[in-house]
Amino acid sequence: MKALVAQELSGPSGLVYTDVPDPVGGAGNVVVDVGAAGVCFPDLLMLRGEYQMRMDPPFVPGLEVAGTVRSAPADSGFVVGQRVSGFSLLGAWAEQVAIPVSGVVPTHEDLDDASAVCLLGNYYTMYFALQRRGALRAGETVLVLGSAGGVGTAAVQIAKALGARVIAMVHRPSAIEFVDSLGADVVLPLTDGWLDAVKQHTDVRGVDLVVDPIGGQAFDDAVRAMATEGRLLVIGFAAGGIPTVKVNRLLLRNVSVVGVGWGEFVNRTPGAQAEVGAALNKLVDAGLRPPAPVRFPLSAGVQALQSLADGAVHGKLVLEPTV
Repeated sequence: MKALVAQELSGPSGLVYTDVPDPVGGAGNVVVDVGAAGVCFPDLLMLRGEYQMRMDPPFVPGLEVAGTVRSAPADSGFVVGQRVSGFSLLGAWAEQVAIPVSGVVPTHEDLDDASAVCLLGNYYTMYFALQRRGALRAGETVLVLGSAGGVGTAAVQIAKALGARVIAMVHRPSAIEFVDSLGADVVLPLTDGWLDAVKQHTDVRGVDLVVDPIGGQAFDDAVRAMATEGRLLVIGFAAGGIPTVKVNRLLLRNVSVVGVGWGEFVNRTPGAQAEVGAALNKLVDAGLRPPAPVRFPLSAGVQALQSLADGAVHGKLVLEPTV
């Protein structure tokens, strides 16, 4: 079968589209014919050797997949031909992938494979972040940094679905229309003076919840943007810098900085993936739809990943073997 193989840790340029052996099924694994595979920011880090889970080349990257069951253990609950989605530890950027049974969920009938992939890593992470780690309540105000990316897109949509008011920040003026289409109540540029603009849109009170997938220089102002008993959700560090916080500021202002590690949580909490998947399916039943993804054929993976690295992708990037 064909796959994208990371031959060296040099970023997108280290990927090669080539032949690899078919995956092995057997006990504990569902083999899936890939319809669409997701691409996320941690994939870029992994391709540069900068992710916390460092892989030695060669390997086939890819953590998110949707497609059709090719084979499954008899006691898995899945059958040949069934449409499924899932989290593979690696290997999704290929025509077939073997996924542990515990990482597979049925695909919602109203979603195609590309849309189903969009609901995996980012939407699972943000539902867990907002509902469990952030204890979001309907009527609260959520500030989303980096709202045009995959995590930001999911944050805006899920926060709105849970009844929040959303202020979305964008780095690039070209992203304003896209983020506005997600349903954000206010869209602001993340430029000098952005904190004052947020305060103006909250009558000086500040926001109840901050979603921060970028870190870096924006972090300090994000802490100042919170209202009393506000919570800042640390999702990642797309800006490259890992910020620090003086804890006396948290004490004096009665605010919290909360870590969000979905992967670690699901690894330690049996049933967590199925629980969040069921909750997201209810939101899909109620009308939630991820925005149309940016699609590339699997064979053009180098170009696709470079577009993501260059900031040219709004929303979710997916790779499709059959295109």
